[in-house]
Amino acid sequence: MSTLNDFAPPPSGTPKLTARQQQILELIQAAIARTGAPPTRAEIATELGFRSANAAEEHLQALARKGVIELVSGTSRGIRLRSDTLRSLNESRTKQFSLPLQSLAQLALPLVGRVAAGSPILAQEHIEQTYYFESSLFQRQPDYLLKVRGMSMRDVGIMDGDLLAVKQAKEAQNGQIVVARLGDEVTVKRFRRTKDLIELLPENADFKPIVVQPGEPFELEGLAVGLIRNTLPM
Repeated sequence: MSTLNDFAPPPSGTPKLTARQQQILELIQAAIARTGAPPTRAEIATELGFRSANAAEEHLQALARKGVIELVSGTSRGIRLRSDTLRSLNESRTKQFSLPLQSLAQLALPLVGRVAAGSPILAQEHIEQTYYFESSLFQRQPDYLLKVRGMSMRDVGIMDGDLLAVKQAKEAQNGQIVVARLGDEVTVKRFRRTKDLIELLPENADFKPIVVQPGEPFELEGLAVGLIRNTLPM
């Protein structure tokens, strides 16, 4: 059963966006879908050819005033799509995610649900269903979908019930969003390695970082390479 399947059409009072504002909104949504995180102001400026990040900030402030996004202070990626914005964007993209023609279904991704302790994440007993997508939806081809549990990554747009596209990997760079196994648990967090330990950082102030000391059970399962708001039938 989908957790976000009751989308209604955008209300008639939806604010009208300029062409540039619409372009920035689509850029934000694409970045979240591709990497699991919104872009920085500098990335927006580079992508759209602005001379400085200040120009991007002005457009973001305008989108915030129109109620399309929320800006979170204190972080370079503090851009959050409002729920009604996600509804209208996901409605327009749902047809791309549910492909009825097998000839268009070039990429088959198993959906992993709850993961049992001690067994591989892609063990057959963990796979709930297989979905088919156009491979062009992803910049880096994922190996599976993981059903997100909890809200620890809320501030980068990863919500409970979402489908995270994951590419299997055993190494990660600092700042990447990863799927990691800690003993009996599998978690999605932002990765940071220091000289002495590994930190798994949430994107929600209500959650504390997870610190992995040397010798503690830890295994990197993969990297987040895309996000699908869960409008798919489950």
